[in-house]
Parts: sequence; structure tokens; C-alpha cells
Amino acid sequence: MAPTSAHAPDRADAPWWRHAVIYQVYPRSWADSDGDGIGDLPGITARLDHLRDLGVDALWLSPFYTSPQADAGYDVADYRDVDPTFGTLADADALITRAHELGLRVIVDLVPNHSSDAHPWFRAALAAPAGSPERDRYLFRDGKGAGGDLPPNNWESVFGGPAWTRVTEPDGTPGQWYLHLFDTRQPDFNWDKPQVRAEFESVLRFWLDRGVDGFRVDVAHGLIKKAGLPDHRARTHMLGDTEDAAVHVLDGESPEPTHHTPYWDQDGVHDVYRSWRALLDSYGSPDRILCAEAWVEPQERSVRYIRPDEMHQAFNFDFLGTPWVAEDLVAVIDRSLDAADSVGAPSTWVLSNHDVVRHATRLGYAPGTKRPNGIGAEDPQPDRELGLRRARAATALMLALPGSAYLYQGEELGLPDSTEVPDELREDPTFRRSGGTEKGRDGCRVPIPWSSAAPSLGFGPTHRTWLPQPAVYASYAVDRQAGVEGSTLELYRALLRLRREVSVGTGSLAFVEGYGPDVVAFVNEGVSRSRLLVVANLGPEPVALPEGADLLVSSGPLTDGRVPMDTTVWALWP
Repeated sequence: MAPTSAHAPDRADAPWWRHAVIYQVYPRSWADSDGDGIGDLPGITARLDHLRDLGVDALWLSPFYTSPQADAGYDVADYRDVDPTFGTLADADALITRAHELGLRVIVDLVPNHSSDAHPWFRAALAAPAGSPERDRYLFRDGKGAGGDLPPNNWESVFGGPAWTRVTEPDGTPGQWYLHLFDTRQPDFNWDKPQVRAEFESVLRFWLDRGVDGFRVDVAHGLIKKAGLPDHRARTHMLGDTEDAAVHVLDGESPEPTHHTPYWDQDGVHDVYRSWRALLDSYGSPDRILCAEAWVEPQERSVRYIRPDEMHQAFNFDFLGTPWVAEDLVAVIDRSLDAADSVGAPSTWVLSNHDVVRHATRLGYAPGTKRPNGIGAEDPQPDRELGLRRARAATALMLALPGSAYLYQGEELGLPDSTEVPDELREDPTFRRSGGTEKGRDGCRVPIPWSSAAPSLGFGPTHRTWLPQPAVYASYAVDRQAGVEGSTLELYRALLRLRREVSVGTGSLAFVEGYGPDVVAFVNEGVSRSRLLVVANLGPEPVALPEGADLLVSSGPLTDGRVPMDTTVWALWP
């Protein structure tokens, strides 16, 4: 039993972001300070000790900007202010200050593909005539057909339905159409216009000057559209709802690369990120970072976003979408590291976020099951116990990989999706625009349980929550797990502590031969010269660790000293 070919280690003095673990906070659902049932910035600040104790390096905040909340804040009306729902700019400053005091960096969300229809620019566009500079900041076009009654092309919205909406002109007549790849209330910017580019560079500076440490860039692959906005035959899937989330399938044909879709992954987008990287680099040390949300296939194109003069990180959605099958996991890990190595970047691993069903729920289905975009009470239900066991094993596998990693709030508690949200309480626009055929993302956004016996499970001082918490969430509450040996919370704390001690993030990786096809086994040799052996058993037969291996942590109990099914262990190996 010996390691095979290795992926090279990072340097010992690698910048923080190359090996960081970053925790996503969804502000509406983290902690409510004022009892209105919606999380807010003061609530987050009051709970930052939890992240320090967990052992992460930074937090990423989903949008808290001024917004009508048509898409939970991803419809921004003012990029330089805080929505009153979440607090004030002073509250944002206090959060950043407190996080830095605790040794946590702060990443904020940036939404550059589209604004809210309540943004002053869009309101000015509606009041201005066709062809005006105000309209040129968005993608307005004349319609087709008699009287312009048909949309300019056949593009569909990611949320369902057409990607175009017709406006009524100031004189009351039917007018032009505007593009919205998402909801009708999220008009797409025209990134061919210098004024749009200058505006976002100004927004970057505004938040950098307030002390933020970087930006997660929403829909990073969507800013530039193909010249002429040609028709496209593919049906656009909701991001993350299929095993190949970024591949758009032509009827009766094989999947095509993402950039063949005229509104995704167009080459011109990289000029935008080169200019942003230069801006961030001008702030000096320590590095401020950019992380791309880019659902792009194949990986050879995905890693173009993290070339040395562009972004620092890009979520590895290939890994997130890989079935719980050992051979598939080995292949995606090897392929991901090769692709990242080709541009001198780290891979950025992720299993859950606010746009996908939580991995504790996804993994409760049989491997190969189509990943749903939300689950309702009437849908086939996952095996909750199996899902949690596999989720713990999957996280232990992920956190042992070299590079950086992102966690989603509540996964350290083993939270499943809520499958009990009544349809009449759903907030995700996907549910409405799909005619109810897709339940949407509300199930992974339910407020966090902190105290099992408190009102709203400790989320806030009252019983109010913007989405209902299922009764089962009480058993996952922080106070039920803190200090409890074997709990999911204590497993995460142990993994993150050991990851830092053994220098996992900057280590080299070599797969280990000698196990069967149901096992993922590798050695990660960190800059501390510790050899970390990782064995994840996905098969029915328990497997033994090699002689001399010193067990550090296991995602679940061993069976007579052997690694049972759906369990991952870390061990030091001479």
C-alpha cells in the first residue's frame, strides 16, 4: 500500500486565501437581534464568537444592501448602503471591526450581472427614450414581429419563463424590451458600456475602504453577452439543479460547453476581472480577494477565472455535484487539482450553499439521483440518518484536500433542508416563475437553531421567523451539540483544528493504492512535514488502516478498528 503520483504542495508562506476555510452567512437566517423574524447585521455581530470557536478563517456575507428583496437581496437598489431590514452602515462597520478583532476576515457579496428594477439607473432608463444613454446602461432592445410584440430573442430566464419583459413607455404606449436572465425585477446591466464598469470599480473601492477583505462575485460568468444577442436552442436550467449544473442540454443532443450559450462564460468577461484584480492589488498586503461563482464547464474554462491576473478563487461546483461514488470522487479531485495547477491556483472546494439542497439532504438519496431544486412534503423524502452520516464523511474528505474550502451556515450542525415549507410561504421566485414545478431554494435558507428550548430556537427574541423552522431542527441546535463528543459541531471543530495543525491547505496530495474501488484514499503531506492519511470508505465492507497509522479523527464510529461504510478517517502515517 503506497502513494501514487502526487499533486505538488503550495509554498509554506502561501497567502491566506490559498488555504483558507470561509464560512457563508446568509443574513436573513443567521440571527435576528430585534425580533422581527428576519436576521440582521447586529445579530451576526453578536454571534461571531461561534465562528471563532469553530475555527474558520473568514466569513462571506450574502447581500445586505438596499433592496426590495424580490430575490432575497440579490436584486440591489443601492450598492453603497445597507437595507433597513438588516441594519445600517454603522452596523456593517461594527461587524467588520468585531470580526477583525476575532481574527476573522470579511468577504461581501457583489451582484454585478443585474440590479433591482428599483435601482435609480433603471428608473431613469424607464423614464428615458429608446437609444438614450440611460437605457444603454441596461440591455434594452426593440421587439420582433408586428409592432414589436415578440421578445428580441428566445432566451429563457434561469428562474423560468422568458428572459425579456416589455416596458410601457412614458407616453403610455408599448415599448422596448429589457433583458433579465433571472427575475423580471432583476434587469441585466450592459457591461459593454464604460459607465457600468466605472460604477462597479467605485463600488469595490467603497467597501474596500470600509475594511472588507474581498468579494464573492455573483453570476461571475454572466456579465458579457455575445454580440448581437443571437437565439439559443438550449433550455436554461436553474443553477445547481442537475449533476452538470453549468451544462445546457440541447434537445436530443449531447451536453455542450457553457460558453456555447451566448450569455454565459463569454471571453470578454475576463477583461473585467483583470481590471478588478489590479484594483484590489493596489490596496497592498494582506491580499484582498475575489471569488467567482461561475457555473462553467469544462474545468479547463472554469480555471480561466483564477489565472494569476484575475480572481483568486472560484467555487469548484464539479465537486459539489459529484455523486457519492468513490471512483467519481477520485476522478473529480484529480481533475480539479490538475486544472487548478495548470494556472497556478488553489482549488476551492464546496459542498453546500444558499442555492442548492444541503448536502446532508442530497446525500440521503441514492447516488445518481437527479439533484432537485428544492424538496416539498409531497416529494420523495431523503433518508435523514443516511444523509447525515454521508455528509459528515463528505465534509471530512473535503476538508482534507489541499486548497481552500467554503462552508455554508448550519452545515456544522448537520442541518438538513426543510422539506416542510408550505407552498404559500415560499419566497424563492423560482417557485412562482416555474409555476410551482420547482420548489426552489427556501428549504436550505431556513433560520438557524441556536437554543433548543428558546423562542424561534434562539434565532431571535420572539417566535417570529421569516420561514418556518421544522420541529426537528431543535435536535440540531448549537446548545444540543456544543461540548458533546461525537456531535457534528464537535466533528467540524476537530477537523478545522487539525487542518490548521497539519497544514492541510498547503499540502501535496497523492492517492494511495491497495484499496478497492469503493474507497477514496490519499496522503496529504503538509508543509509541517506531517503525512496525513485520509481514507473514505463508501462500500459495504469495512476496511483497515495500514500498519503504523495513528488515528486522529473519524466522521463516525469505527467497527473493530476498521473503517465502516460511509465513514472518513484522518490518521498520521509515518
